[in-house]
Amino acid sequence: MITEKKVEVIKENHSSINLINKEQLIKILNQQLADTIDLNSQVKQAHWNVKGSNFYTLHQMFDEFASETLEFIDIIAERITALGGVAEGGVVTVSRKTRLESSLGNFQVEESVVKELSLKYQQLSSSTREAINFSEDLRDAATADLFTEVVRGLDKTLWMLEAHIQ
Repeated sequence: MITEKKVEVIKENHSSINLINKEQLIKILNQQLADTIDLNSQVKQAHWNVKGSNFYTLHQMFDEFASETLEFIDIIAERITALGGVAEGGVVTVSRKTRLESSLGNFQVEESVVKELSLKYQQLSSSTREAINFSEDLRDAATADLFTEVVRGLDKTLWMLEAHIQ
């Protein structure tokens, strides 16, 4: 049985954010980290396995998208540690915590892969917007700004995916 462990916060951290808010911020940051790592993994899976007449275009596009999500992963993980927390990005933790469904499967139908990825981006974009509001409620403009940067990139990618199948 897996139990939810208490978020670790290094008390020596000299951030002006109070300890209770830090713990809540670290928790939401780690949730977004898990979801973003999972998205990256699913985009790479599509990159490796997509087939069809648009293979080369999609193969390159998915690789660019995966690279962008790696940047998001890094800034989220670094923010966790800047707040005195531990970035929980291991495979077991990510598979347990992710809220994204793992439904990529038919790589022979290009449109279905693009649609599935667009749904994943939609879901992560939505939860990232919620994380912005959560961060603002906890008076952490820096974390809210980080999530704003992430959602801006997710929305741009979502637009590109949707434009590809229109």
